[in-house]
Amino acid sequence: MPDISLDVDHRPVMALLSQCPAYSPTPLELMAELASELGVASVWVKNESPRMGLGSFKALGGSYAILQLILKQAGHDPDLPVDLTAPAIREAAASKTFVCATAGNHGLSVAAGAHLFGAKAVVFIAESVPESFAQRLKEKGAEVIRQGAVYEEAMQGALEASERNQWQLIADTSWDDYVEVPRLIYQGYTALAEECRQQFEAAGEWPDCVFLQAGVGGMAAAVAAHIRQSWTMQPQINIVEPTAAPCLARSVAAGKLVDVHGPVSNMGRLDCKQASLLTFESLRHTADGFIEVEDKEADDSTTLLLKYGVNSTPSGTAGLAGLIKSIGLNNIPKDSNCLIIVSEGL
Repeated sequence: MPDISLDVDHRPVMALLSQCPAYSPTPLELMAELASELGVASVWVKNESPRMGLGSFKALGGSYAILQLILKQAGHDPDLPVDLTAPAIREAAASKTFVCATAGNHGLSVAAGAHLFGAKAVVFIAESVPESFAQRLKEKGAEVIRQGAVYEEAMQGALEASERNQWQLIADTSWDDYVEVPRLIYQGYTALAEECRQQFEAAGEWPDCVFLQAGVGGMAAAVAAHIRQSWTMQPQINIVEPTAAPCLARSVAAGKLVDVHGPVSNMGRLDCKQASLLTFESLRHTADGFIEVEDKEADDSTTLLLKYGVNSTPSGTAGLAGLIKSIGLNNIPKDSNCLIIVSEGL
């Protein structure tokens, strides 16, 4: 049985990010007018749209996993400082080809990380993915291969290519015999939670309700686990999923991973019909509750945030949709201090 626990030690992640010229903490803004409009005490918005020039929290995951795999290939001692220009590390990177499938931001992270460290990246996308996005991947140095009509067929292509060519698969979901790489990806996301911890500590204020949107659940699980382990104040943690794809809620209710079925959601990054094994096992212990939101509710949250100068997508603002729904259902007190994460820019 593989180890199915998350590694939420943010220290190696932050140490490596400190060497990256593109890194800086993303903003955490207290939006008093939004809180007043919603009728709660406060709303903090962690905005991931400027993350490392890639526009999403996913910039933290694929790149971190790639670097750790390169360091392992180079025989680097994890207790020693990392010199990314060291010949052994550059040689190890040059010998590696990383392959993934993507419908969005994960592929950009893999492409950018491989290019930064001197490795190769091959990204599979479905025919439905716009050519403009394929061009963005190519600009990051990736070879782009189209396969299949939907993401699942592109993922099968990436898996077969990894086996056929001895390439390293970088998938952001996990299953019984594939946990090491997604664990590294999710560990990369702990930087987001650690930034929040430091920012709240500096402000001397803490949220008592957190809303985390989830697809396969990587960001939600990593942030929730980091909160439980490292935050001074412990908030209520709410996981937000599309009504069309509540794979985590259904799995936790069943006590095992289950597939869900439903229509296509406008929350495309969250429209996942099967959760990651690692995230399911983590969130069943760290989350306090699960919230399902309709496509229109996500659309409305996007429109609302745009009024306050935050330009995102229904996936990116689903946490706000979950907060608004919780207020309407009287699931949180009116004096709540709330944290949402805008997980991507438009």
